[in-house]
Amino acid sequence: MSQDIENFTAGSYEQQYQYKSFLPNIINLQWKISDPEVLTLMDDANRLLGELNAFSQLIPNVDFFIRMHIAKEATTSSRIEGTRTNMEEALIDEKDINPESRDDWQEVQNYIQAINFAIKELERLPLSNRLFKETHKILLQGVRGKHKQPGEFRVSQNWIGLSLKNATFVPPHHEHVVDLMSDLEMFLHNEEIHVPHLIKIAIVHYQFETIHPFLDGNGRLGRLLIILYLIGFKLLAKPALYISDFFERHKAEYYDHLMAVRTNNKMIAWVKFFLFGLRETAAKSIEVFKSILVLKEQIEKERIPTFHARRQENAQKLIAYLYQRPIVTIKLVSELLGTQANTASKLVADFSKLGILRELTGRRRNRLFIFDEYTRIFIE
Repeated sequence: MSQDIENFTAGSYEQQYQYKSFLPNIINLQWKISDPEVLTLMDDANRLLGELNAFSQLIPNVDFFIRMHIAKEATTSSRIEGTRTNMEEALIDEKDINPESRDDWQEVQNYIQAINFAIKELERLPLSNRLFKETHKILLQGVRGKHKQPGEFRVSQNWIGLSLKNATFVPPHHEHVVDLMSDLEMFLHNEEIHVPHLIKIAIVHYQFETIHPFLDGNGRLGRLLIILYLIGFKLLAKPALYISDFFERHKAEYYDHLMAVRTNNKMIAWVKFFLFGLRETAAKSIEVFKSILVLKEQIEKERIPTFHARRQENAQKLIAYLYQRPIVTIKLVSELLGTQANTASKLVADFSKLGILRELTGRRRNRLFIFDEYTRIFIE
């Protein structure tokens, strides 16, 4: 069975008791795409993803930098759902977070943990409903939504909006969730149909958000699914793409495009928006890697050599650590280098004079120092 993307019908409404829910049509089909703009966007996005993938495999010690990409994705995806944690806060330990901000901070940490877990699991599991459930359980542990069946498909009706009666959108009745998610899983792995990867993941993301298979956390998991697909199907070797940044900056359009598929069958418009976002994000991620390399070379050639030979080893060790964890304390530096606190303090002070570190808190005690130039590459 084939489906021309131009003539796609999203689904229909089912009358329930005092409300109507939306029942999406299945997606495990041979999709036909002939729109020239879609094909051009797809070619551009594929080319840039290939270039980004090459960068992520050629750069020495790339995992130092990947942690920052994951933190960026976690922060922006969580902010779409209403958390207020920023990039700097996401990199700070819990004890240094204001108590009133810890719930939001924990949601971001859960997202980071979920990404790392799911990518590791892809080494032994396919992208599947089992993996979605296990990842969902991590997303919701100990945060808002922890009582909403973490790791299990819903067995009751959910909705988007203030109340079921006045909802913006009511996903399918829970009796359809298992069948719809089985269809989605089969579409992911159906080798008898030939749908380009980037078209497939655009359709899968739309369908996942429309099914809304969990009581909470669907938005975050649906966006994480994009990264997992790119890695699971070998389009990327590392999670070096943070597409949630694009969705956050175009939040209204993101939601409007998803809704327009359901209400007006505008799948082609959603796919174009999605491909445009992938293309822009891949290009931006490439520039991030280039900026990191420029900064790294400048620090290694111009700033680190200013240290006396006896201090070179500690300086090199600290700068390498900062690429992984760009916020440090004197105590942490002391433990990292195996030195006395005053030795660590002097090194941090010298790094600050060289413009590598900046003090964050303004306090006299328990101060935090950030690798400012490096962090700004991911924020700007």
